[in-house]
Parts: sequence; structure tokens; C-alpha cells
Amino acid sequence: MIRSIELLAPGGVDQLQLARRPLAPPAAGEVRVRQHAAGVNFLDIYYRTGLYPLPLPGVLGVEGAGVVEAVGAGVEDISVGDRIAYAGAPLGGYAEARNLPAARAVKLPADIDTRLAAGAMLRGLTVQMLLRGPRPPAPGSTLLVHAAAGGLGQVLTRWATRLGFTVIGTASSEAKAQVAREAGATQVIVGRDADFVAQTLDLTGGRGVDVAYDGLGGAYLRRTFDAVAPFGLVVNVGQAAGAVPPVLVTDLGKRGLALWRPSVMAYVADVPRYRAAAADLLGALGRGDLTVEIGGTYALEDAGKAQADLEAGRTTGSLLLVP
Repeated sequence: MIRSIELLAPGGVDQLQLARRPLAPPAAGEVRVRQHAAGVNFLDIYYRTGLYPLPLPGVLGVEGAGVVEAVGAGVEDISVGDRIAYAGAPLGGYAEARNLPAARAVKLPADIDTRLAAGAMLRGLTVQMLLRGPRPPAPGSTLLVHAAAGGLGQVLTRWATRLGFTVIGTASSEAKAQVAREAGATQVIVGRDADFVAQTLDLTGGRGVDVAYDGLGGAYLRRTFDAVAPFGLVVNVGQAAGAVPPVLVTDLGKRGLALWRPSVMAYVADVPRYRAAAADLLGALGRGDLTVEIGGTYALEDAGKAQADLEAGRTTGSLLLVP
């Protein structure tokens, strides 16, 4: 019998329930992982609220790390005792142990802590997609990163700065602004109601940034268009502040902007691309090119509190559930 957190129905955190169920032996092509930690992400909240469909009852969680306890038939490159991390489908990270397709299991180098990897995989792969994937910023670009003190924002700011980009961040408070500065942001625009468009234009001599990364959605997305230079790129990677509004193509054409809404789940669905991106991420972590802050650790049964804290903006960095 293993403990897991099941989602009973779409809704609030009250729909998350601790369950105890037997775990079958791993099937052919699978491994069983005893989890040291699982990451908590806004993507989990989107599944919880019903924005993305999920068969119910179901176990949330799209990243984690631990030790392999058993391997199914046909698994040759993963052994019992290996430390591994993973990200992507199938869901099921909010659990003490789980079965996982062996193709998802990425072996961890000895110098990378298991819990750190659990909180780095999804955000790190997202940032790898944004900065080194199909549409990387041009060398020397200036970037606008919304919520630069958040879990994704910190990783994006750190890696972008290491790659030589200039980052202007936004943050809701001075305390979070300091976190963003420590992550490498050259300038930080502070306050939920700050006129980030005017301040961004002022900081860039009226030109605007080359690329803007928006994980907030809501009213922020449309306002962000005005902070981007002509023929620049706006990237929407989330909707922490509200649903993404409809966008008229003609609104983009007025200044020649491009809009990209990439999906990290789609990005890592391709196994060769997933494994190459994960190797790039783990290499950056191992070399010290990238660091990931664990902003909060919660017991497995406190998954609802972790999601509530994340949803309310009370956290910085990555959040972990520890069985």
C-alpha cells in the first residue's frame, strides 16, 4: 500500500484527498520509483481546477525524483538502486512511489541532489525550451520576465543571465524584487499595479524589450504587447493571474509582433528531444551554470496547502512535496 494524493473532482484544494492503494509491479517497459520528492507546479493547479482534463479520481504531479525499486521486463538501461528524475506525462507524482515509463527516467549524476532535481525538472525543461529550444532569443537580447522571483521566473532569469541576456523582471513586492535581483535581473519593476509598460520603455530608451516572457496571463498579457519592441516576441507560458484573453491577430500586426504559447508537455512528449533537453539541463546544473532555489518543502499530505500557497503568490522558488 502506498500513500498518494488523489483529485476527486475539479475544484478547490478541498478536492485533494490522501489515499492508500496497492501499487502493482512495474509493467514491461516501466520502472517503480520510491520518491524522495515531487515538484508542485501551476500546471498541477490547472489540472485541479479542470482547465486541463484529467481522468478522475487521479493523482497529480508531473515531476519528481527518487530511487528505482524495481524494473519491468525489457528495461535494460535502468537498474534497481539508480537515482532518477523525471518530468512530463503520465501524471502521478503526488505519491510515495509510482510506476513510470523507463523512457521518462533520467539518471542523475552523483553531484546533483535528488530533491533539487525533483524541483528543477519541469521548470528547467521549460526554460531550456524557451532559451535553447525552437525559438531562442537572439544574442544580446533584452528580456522582460514577469514574476521573476517565482519558481519559473528565477530559473529563467538565472539561465538567461548566464547566457548573456539582459533581464528586466517584474515582482509584486520589494522582498520578491530582491530575490529577482539575486537571480540576475538587471532591473526589477516592483508592485502588482506598477506601470510596467512605461517603466520598461523607460529602461530601454523607448524601444521595448526583444522578448517578453509572461506566465501571468489575464490582463498582463495584452499590456505586455506594448512593452515589446517592434517585431519582437511575446511568449505566454501560464495564467497565474487569470485566463488568457482572446488575441486578435491584427493587434499583433500593428507593430509586427509574434506571439508564442509553447507547451512544455508537448515539448517533452518527444522522447529523444526530452532526453537531450534533460541532459542539457542537468549539465547546466552540474557545471553551476544554473541553480534552482527550493522555496518550500511540504509533507505529502499538505499538498493542498502547497498549492494554495503557490496560487496565492506566497512563495518563491520551487516547491516540493516530501512523502
